[in-house]
Order: sequence, then structure tokens, then C-alpha cells
Amino acid sequence: MYKSFYHFLMKYRNPKPKDKISHFANHAYEDHSFPKNSEDYDEISSYLEFHGQYLESMSIFDEAWELYLHYEG
Repeated sequence: MYKSFYHFLMKYRNPKPKDKISHFANHAYEDHSFPKNSEDYDEISSYLEFHGQYLESMSIFDEAWELYLHYEG
């Protein structure tokens, strides 16, 4: 598993995002305050609640978090 959620999310970055998770990844990359070393759902979720204006919905984070939890690459 990836060490941090941010590191995992970066695999979804795409210059031409095709889905909401790719948009999320692109914006998180541009967000210099994003908790890049965190593996903690509550910490990242709280951060996004206050600073994640680029997220259309927190359900996008939840969907990405589920992928992170089940990733075995």
C-alpha cells in the first residue's frame, strides 16, 4: 500500500482529467497545504471540509479513500 493517501492519489493525476477523482488529484497537487504525509482519514477529511473548495462533494474523497484502502499495487 502507498505510504500516504496523497501519494496514492497522485497516480490519478491527468493533464486531461476524465473523471472526478482525476480532477481531485489535479487540484490536490496544486494545493500546497494538502496533508501530503497523512494516512489518516479524519485528518484528511477535516482538512478537505475546510480547505477543499475544489471538491464538488466529499463523496469524491470517500470514493478515492475506498480505492486507497483496497489498493494492493
